[in-house]
Amino acid sequence: MNSIAIIDLGTNTFHLLIAELNVKRPEIIFQETIPVKLGEGGMRDGQITISAFERGISALRQFKKNIDQHKAVQVKAVATSALRSASNGAEFIRQVLAETGIEIEIIDGNREAELIFSGVRAALNMKDQNSLIMDIGGGSVEFIICDKDQIFWKKSFDIGAARLMDQFHKSDPISESNINELYSFLNSILSDLKIQLDIYKPIQLIGSAGAFETFASMIDPEFSILFEKPEFNIELNQFERIAKFIIGSSHEERAMTASIPAVRVDMIVVATLLTRYILNTYTFKALKLSTYSLKEGILFEMI
Repeated sequence: MNSIAIIDLGTNTFHLLIAELNVKRPEIIFQETIPVKLGEGGMRDGQITISAFERGISALRQFKKNIDQHKAVQVKAVATSALRSASNGAEFIRQVLAETGIEIEIIDGNREAELIFSGVRAALNMKDQNSLIMDIGGGSVEFIICDKDQIFWKKSFDIGAARLMDQFHKSDPISESNINELYSFLNSILSDLKIQLDIYKPIQLIGSAGAFETFASMIDPEFSILFEKPEFNIELNQFERIAKFIIGSSHEERAMTASIPAVRVDMIVVATLLTRYILNTYTFKALKLSTYSLKEGILFEMI
């Protein structure tokens, strides 16, 4: 069977997915995630630091080995916020091509939102009810208001977890004043979203992969083992329980929590505050996780 490889180069993590193309539905045969932290130390300066640059190149060398091992006949690699905004992003792309032969396409926020929608729609039965999809990346956050058939509104905001952490997480545990500053900032920057929520009245909030997988793991420690299906229901009171712990915790307490991966130990704080803000801004009846996101969206579009 023919196999294809998809690479998602995010701000925090690089993801590789390899799938065999069956007649009815593609079969995912290999996945790998490497915590590159491409935006670490450089989000404000708009440049990938030397150490992050090398971590990124090293990750793609590793991906190339696995792609060759699985004899993928096609490779699709897309880059999002960090490489979009980095002054040395083009240099990174050139070096990757020279060392691995992998061509990287930089996509804009609108295209990113479309691919996330394609992935989530493949994971969840959204029925005919309106939903708000939220994908929290390191550099940007995508919001998509949709039903199972179409997107009504979408927008990408440069308020990813790495950016928010750099700007607002000044003490540990995060202080009440920093939280208020963050909420004030979100009030200002997300005014468009609030207008659209009032227009389309989504019933549920769907979190796409990333931080929402951490929330699911904290609610059910067996999540990553037992829940191979791409959907997970998060009770709103369960979210509030873990949110209180995360927001009030120190770095050491989070680091000792097995269900919080090392790459998210610090960024999970602002990701939680952002999620709580959205839940408090509009009354949703349900909160769900879709483990399918951008890379799965690419997969289902390709077939």
